[in-house]
Order: sequence, then C-alpha cells, then structure tokens
Amino acid sequence: MLTRVAPGPAVVVCSTCRHSREARDDAAGVRGGTRLAEALQRIKSGDPRYAGIAVQEMACLFACQDHCTVHLRAPDKIGYVLGRFTPDENAARAILDYAVHYAASDHGRVAYADWPEGVKGHFIVRTPPAGYVAE
Repeated sequence: MLTRVAPGPAVVVCSTCRHSREARDDAAGVRGGTRLAEALQRIKSGDPRYAGIAVQEMACLFACQDHCTVHLRAPDKIGYVLGRFTPDENAARAILDYAVHYAASDHGRVAYADWPEGVKGHFIVRTPPAGYVAE
C-alpha cells in the first residue's frame, strides 16, 4: 500500500483528481490530476531552479471537493495541502516557485511577500511534521 520515495522536499500531486468541480475529466477524457502532474514534470524538467524539488504522484489525496490538489512536504517542516488549481503550466510553475521558497525555509513557513500570485487562495490545510506542532 505504501511506496517508499526520497525524503527530501516534494510536491505530491493527486494523480486522480477531478479536472474541476463540475467535471471529472477534460474534453479528451483525462483527469485533472494527470494533467497537473504532467505540467509539473514538464516545467520541472525545463528549469534547473526546480532540481531540488521532487514531483511525486499519488492516487487520491481525499480532497475531491478541492480538485487538482497537491501536498508540499519536507522532513521536519510544516506541510501544506493546496487545491482548486487549473491543471496547466501556469499553476505548475506557481506551485514549483512556491516549493523552492518552501524548501529553502527553516520550518516550512514562507513569507507572504514571496508567495507567487498563482498559489494565493489555494491553501486548504497545513500539517505539522511528525513529532511537532506549529506555533
């Protein structure tokens, strides 16, 4: 049931997410999560700034009402679940840009001034790392 992955900074994308609140699939019959995962991989592979951020896929993050959902995580850092993205390259770039700041932070907190416009309004929940709670 679990697959071991590298423990470093990662964007875990729900590969089975709906395309939107209204539609499970796009016009070609492809899920939004699959499209977002493809966009994240494409953007990541084309820019060395994102080399330290893994893009990992997982079937269903159980955030179905918040389609196109990702989980940002890294060891000993607060994690974040974001959703309600359009599964395209603009969203993928904003997510990865935020992830770079996140990976460079001490505890997972990124100053609001450093948030890309494309992630504002997309945060759903923050999660404490194992063995900690956030102040």
